[in-house]
Amino acid sequence: MALLWHLFLAFFIPSIVGYGGGPASIPLIQNEVVDKYGWYTTERFGELLAMGNALPGPIATKMAGYIGYEQGGVLGAAVALFATVAPSLFIMIALLQLLYRHRHAPGVKRMTAWVRPTVAVLLGVLALQFVISSWQGAGVLHTLVLAGASYYLLEHRSVNPAYVIAGSLLYGAVFIA
Repeated sequence: MALLWHLFLAFFIPSIVGYGGGPASIPLIQNEVVDKYGWYTTERFGELLAMGNALPGPIATKMAGYIGYEQGGVLGAAVALFATVAPSLFIMIALLQLLYRHRHAPGVKRMTAWVRPTVAVLLGVLALQFVISSWQGAGVLHTLVLAGASYYLLEHRSVNPAYVIAGSLLYGAVFIA
């Protein structure tokens, strides 16, 4: 139990004070896992950092997942990952509660009036990029089959989107891969 608490602290504290994202918190994480807890040598930490930088995604969460798993198994990985994202999660929840509390204020209404169309355009661009990528990668027929079946299942049959995604993954594994 003490190990899980130490894993939590080793990643929670750098996530709080590491303003600037993952790269800014790496030296703080190194201080915790190398100097404070002695789980790694500086050389081994450097190897982990190099490995983490070679993979896609945020570096702090990759380091937390790997170090947490290596030190405490699956539960250790979960604790370390939660500790890494917890500060941002708590701040977002607090800000959303603040926005909700003041949702009728004129400034908040203006802000949401500008944010909604912006998000819609960004989602539209993302969807278009997915369609183009699918069209080029899987072909016209597979793209039309997946799009048509997804539309039918979501709009006319009210199937849960998770099932539609799982079905699309299965279709891709059987027919495309």
